[in-house]
Amino acid sequence: MWIPSKSKAFLNMLRPANCVMMGIGVLTGELITLRGDLEILPSLLGFLTAFTLTGASMAINDYFDRFVDAINQPSRPLPSGLVSPGEAIGFALALGMVGLISAGLSSLEYHSPLPFLIAAFSLFLSSYYSVKGKRMGLIGNIMVSTCVGIPFVYGSLIVGVGPTPPLILFVLMAFLSNTGREILKGIADVKGDRVRGVKTLALTIGPRQAAFSVLGFYLAAVVLSPLPLLYRIVSLVYLPLVFLADVGLVLTAIQAVSTPTPAVALKLKKLSLVWMFFGLLAFICGVSI
Repeated sequence: MWIPSKSKAFLNMLRPANCVMMGIGVLTGELITLRGDLEILPSLLGFLTAFTLTGASMAINDYFDRFVDAINQPSRPLPSGLVSPGEAIGFALALGMVGLISAGLSSLEYHSPLPFLIAAFSLFLSSYYSVKGKRMGLIGNIMVSTCVGIPFVYGSLIVGVGPTPPLILFVLMAFLSNTGREILKGIADVKGDRVRGVKTLALTIGPRQAAFSVLGFYLAAVVLSPLPLLYRIVSLVYLPLVFLADVGLVLTAIQAVSTPTPAVALKLKKLSLVWMFFGLLAFICGVSI
């Protein structure tokens, strides 16, 4: 199917895979909270909120990263000229408005301001990261990981329930693994980050030591992964999927330590997302089957 270059550029800026992953994160939070059940309207609104707010944050990030991307990834929509800076901001505003409206509808559904407030906080934090937080190195990485953990908590709030212990455990695992991936991303982007003055671990302590930090965060997440099964939070279906995710993350980190170059880190950053998806799938199947 042929897609016009302009539309393709906006789709590229949206990063649909990331948006879908965050939407699935909301559904996972709901599934874990309700022990394998989903409620139709909250699920639809929750997925829409996560999808559009993630898309908004991606567009905002591209806007503020356009000069760095001109060095690291000149084919991106903004540095390539396919999308103008003004169009990127307009795109982000439209997506953000849709996300906040759907979050407001979720708040009305359960007569609680929490879904809207959490959604607004998530959009603010992701935007602040793009404007200033990215330059803070590890603190910036933590900001991103917080934004990744929020959809799971949001999934519990949209069905009128606070975060349960199983959900908190999962969020912690997601937080640790994503922080490792963000450090890995810093190794991949070291050339452009040096120009912008971003204080990533790769620049402050060196790529190899940063790769050891990736290994540490991944191992911390892996160590926690058997707990849901030990405490009978999930079924045995969880085991093979989480084992695959664990092995994948550890081998990815070991390869990063072995060859901490930007080119290898870029490939491993994308591969890490695959293993994180299997971890997500492990929880979904573990609480549903």
